[in-house]
Amino acid sequence: MATLEIKDLHVEVRAASGVGSDVEAKEILRGVDLTVKSGETHAIMGPNGSGKSTLAYAIAGHPKYEVTSGEILLDGRDVLSLSVDERARAGLFLAMQYPVEVPGVSMSNFLRTAATAVRGEAPKLRTWVKEVKTAMNDLDIDPAFAERSVNEGFSGGEKKRHEVLQLALLKPRIAVLDETDSGLDVDALRVVSEGINRYRASGDVGVLLITHYTRILKYITPDVVHVFAGGRIVSSGGAELAHELEEHGYVQFAGVGVAAP
Repeated sequence: MATLEIKDLHVEVRAASGVGSDVEAKEILRGVDLTVKSGETHAIMGPNGSGKSTLAYAIAGHPKYEVTSGEILLDGRDVLSLSVDERARAGLFLAMQYPVEVPGVSMSNFLRTAATAVRGEAPKLRTWVKEVKTAMNDLDIDPAFAERSVNEGFSGGEKKRHEVLQLALLKPRIAVLDETDSGLDVDALRVVSEGINRYRASGDVGVLLITHYTRILKYITPDVVHVFAGGRIVSSGGAELAHELEEHGYVQFAGVGVAAP
């Protein structure tokens, strides 16, 4: 069993204001409270700029995003005191909206190195090859991709399938999936969703699914849907809330959650 607790989280993003300018800080998250437990799937929905991806990156430990106050706990352990790799070994996983390319590093080496780091020892080669082959087959990934550089020259759909391949092989305790459905055609969306559902059924794991649209929720049924606006959660409900958003959009939440100047 695992529990991810986010308490009154405030996060700033730091970016240069222009050429030769100083770095400016802008508050994006303004008090997020959220708990995700094993066996639960939480969907976070909201318009562009509401802070959904900032939450994902803050959980993972991206250096551009500075937590100014609040807590992130995994089974009571202070996540914010951990480095990025320590968070991964503790059981946190982030599937990125825009997976990065790593030229010169093959998918096979990357996956086995990651599995070794997470498991604490190198997987036995014979069983590992079988494990990877099965997982790639489940996701309709050409075996030839194993020897290609990580995400280099991959289509958007191929990158997302490989994110879910990592999910299947690393078996994290809590998975944060940042717009895994973006850029997918109908067939790729189905395959990726099936991969996420297999992960959900594999044991006591929790999922935080960040998305703009309800189409992925036709394949993955959330236990709770949260609406993000103005850097915080402004409404929560069951799967029916997603249907309401599909019908009426986010207009009803315009200005909600935004701190007064």
